[in-house]
Amino acid sequence: MLDFDASVLCISMLSGGGGVMAQSAAECKEERRILVNACKGLITRKPPTSYCCERLRVTHVNCVCPVITPQLAALIDVNYAIKVIQGCGRQVPRHFKCGSITTP
Repeated sequence: MLDFDASVLCISMLSGGGGVMAQSAAECKEERRILVNACKGLITRKPPTSYCCERLRVTHVNCVCPVITPQLAALIDVNYAIKVIQGCGRQVPRHFKCGSITTP
């Protein structure tokens, strides 16, 4: 399940979603849990659901970035993540750094 969680969290992170409001550790953990459950289909490259897209837009970056380690980043197809995010109607910032990933 770790590979799946990493993929979904990384896709959210790359979207720059949700802003940078201070969230408690418990709030961040819950946001990540909801996101992973909403976007389960992404791991098998199914198109995101409308709810998944919504979660990608509202999950706070500061809840996701700290968990993107070099080990998790190595599991992510950044180009696929960007395609999903753009398909959900969000722009992906160029050269955006979060955790151990920087967008092209």
